[in-house]
Amino acid sequence: MAQLHVLKDADAAEWALRVDLAATFRLSAREKWNEGIGNHNSAMIPNTEYMLINPRGMIFHELRASDLLVCDLKGNVVSGKGELRKVAHHIHSRIHLMHPQAQVVLHVHPPYTTALSLVEGGRLAVAHSNDLLFNDRIAYDDEMNGAVNDDEEGDRIAHLLGQRTTLIMGSHGLTTVGSTVADAFCELAAVERSAMWQSIAASYGGKLKQMPEQLRKRHYGPLSERWDSNLEFAAYRRILDREEPDYAT
Repeated sequence: MAQLHVLKDADAAEWALRVDLAATFRLSAREKWNEGIGNHNSAMIPNTEYMLINPRGMIFHELRASDLLVCDLKGNVVSGKGELRKVAHHIHSRIHLMHPQAQVVLHVHPPYTTALSLVEGGRLAVAHSNDLLFNDRIAYDDEMNGAVNDDEEGDRIAHLLGQRTTLIMGSHGLTTVGSTVADAFCELAAVERSAMWQSIAASYGGKLKQMPEQLRKRHYGPLSERWDSNLEFAAYRRILDREEPDYAT
């Protein structure tokens, strides 16, 4: 087993990951994607079997890099102050275990994709140009088995995600994964925007256009191979650096 560590001994890579992950909470709060003190984002600490995740009871607006817990994938808090929410453990640890490429797991309830999850058979149409890249990366969970209170339900969700990177969870919300914080966050934001545009377009009452099938990207690898996610996330970070610099403390 890797040696347990505390924050003062964290290396530069862990601290950089903490700051990136803390940014996802502040940015999500700005977009009103979080459900009160619920929802949770996690990231695997490089070269360890531990993940960073938010403690129970803290709202996204106040999360700082130093607030994040270090937990093992069995749900034990290794370092940090606070409690790991049971639902967060069963969703995040099972996805991290089943999908090693999913180094980052973001679970929030953004309004437009969450609303889509409430519609019987709700799906994103291939109507906007961004859908050509993102729609093939989306899996859908049409079941709703209540709160994720055990590993069995966590495994079901992780299995359903498969090779995809976004899961729209029936009557629930959205989970997006990625090999980096930038990839996961920018994919989440793009999928939510697509759901927003589809909702607005539907309000006009006409039939949605369908983009040509031959233009679909069919790309399941790292988002940054097809999208400027690193540049985009860096831009978001610069806004936080100016307006909410405490996120990085």
